[in-house]
Amino acid sequence: MAVKPLYRRVLLKVSGEALMGEQPYGIDPAVIDRIAADIVAVRDLGVEVALVVGGGNIFRGVSGAADGIERATADYMGMLATVMNALAMQAALERLEAPTRVLSAIPMAAVCEPYVRRRAERHLERGRVVIFAAGTGNPFFTTDTAAALRASEMNCEALMKGTQVDGVYSADPNKDPNAERYSRLNYLEVLARDLNVMDASAVSLARENKIPIIVFSIHESGGFADVVSGKGAYTIVTDAPA
Repeated sequence: MAVKPLYRRVLLKVSGEALMGEQPYGIDPAVIDRIAADIVAVRDLGVEVALVVGGGNIFRGVSGAADGIERATADYMGMLATVMNALAMQAALERLEAPTRVLSAIPMAAVCEPYVRRRAERHLERGRVVIFAAGTGNPFFTTDTAAALRASEMNCEALMKGTQVDGVYSADPNKDPNAERYSRLNYLEVLARDLNVMDASAVSLARENKIPIIVFSIHESGGFADVVSGKGAYTIVTDAPA
């Protein structure tokens, strides 16, 4: 019996750190190939997939600002790091023969397309994987906020957050063996408890546009397809009734 996905169009947010694998810095080709294979598996289910990748494996604006670089400049450097990751992910997807487009919020015509909402929608409608790079194009905003913004603009039915663990916990499960894993939360619970799901502006934007946030482990092969089909381990953040 064929697997039926729960969503027609989703946006996947992956942190830059997830691309490092066991390395202290940069991109692990094996990891990026596995994530690309998971994305292709979801696309093969008939789901339109958009992607936002962070840049923390190369440069983090907040860390750069702490090291003495002016914050806006540091954030722009971080945006450029996300473009590098987006191009690497595009190459991995195209090795799997998945048509892919990178759209950057900072125009750089030599390497990718500029972000235009209607163009992005058309790419998704034609079955292409669309990778949104350079965050929102503005300093002081995270790639989490960029993911929530693009998910809203693209009318995505879910915002999938691929993380290091299989959901949202009351504490870091790698440090606290008694940490409680939640299967379902609403947006206000996430904000009130200061749970480490996404930053507050991203959660608020998702709430305003009624986009569920689904948190799962990006390190489980096939996990993305499972979650899109309502299976596997994950936490869903939504105000909708169960």
